[in-house]
Amino acid sequence: MNASLQKRLRGAAVSILAAGFIAPAVFAQTPAPTGVRGAIISVSGDNLVVKTNRGAEQAVKLDKDTRVAAISLANINDIKPGSYIGAAAIPQPDGSQKALEVHVFPPALAGTGDGHRPFDLAPNSTMTNGTVGDVVASNGRTLTLKYKGGEKKIIVPEDVPIVNIEAGDRSLLVVGAKVVVRARKNPDGSLTAASISAGKNGVAPPM
Repeated sequence: MNASLQKRLRGAAVSILAAGFIAPAVFAQTPAPTGVRGAIISVSGDNLVVKTNRGAEQAVKLDKDTRVAAISLANINDIKPGSYIGAAAIPQPDGSQKALEVHVFPPALAGTGDGHRPFDLAPNSTMTNGTVGDVVASNGRTLTLKYKGGEKKIIVPEDVPIVNIEAGDRSLLVVGAKVVVRARKNPDGSLTAASISAGKNGVAPPM
């Protein structure tokens, strides 16, 4: 892999981590990032306006450090033993995790956010990033997801969104694009994006 591609992929890893695949405790020494989920309705230079899923309009600034990840549809049949994925899920009484969404990482980003931790997608939700062990087809799929220090059984219902996470760039930030933004709040109350996960070809990032 050449140095330029490796740098771009690692940049995407930073974006992915900032987008919420690490525990909130990491941000304990700095203000928690502000999440903005919705669709871009205006683009002008380093300024975006996002119509949020709640119907409000939110201005977001970009800077040289803003990272962009591309989100595209994936197929669960492409997840094999050895694949590296992230699964947002709800714990079940039997100790398994029922997936809310699944993110598939490219091989160059294997190891990103490895582990099991609380997540903010839904009440009591978790995020598990790890390497797929067994894959069993039964009422969807059941995956054994292994990470440093443990493993979890992930049940993936057939209606759960599954997406690829790849390196992206600002060409994805166009009117109509569905985005998930993690931003810092500036002293004047404005927001500057640390990372943006942007859907490709109309895909809405499920994060």
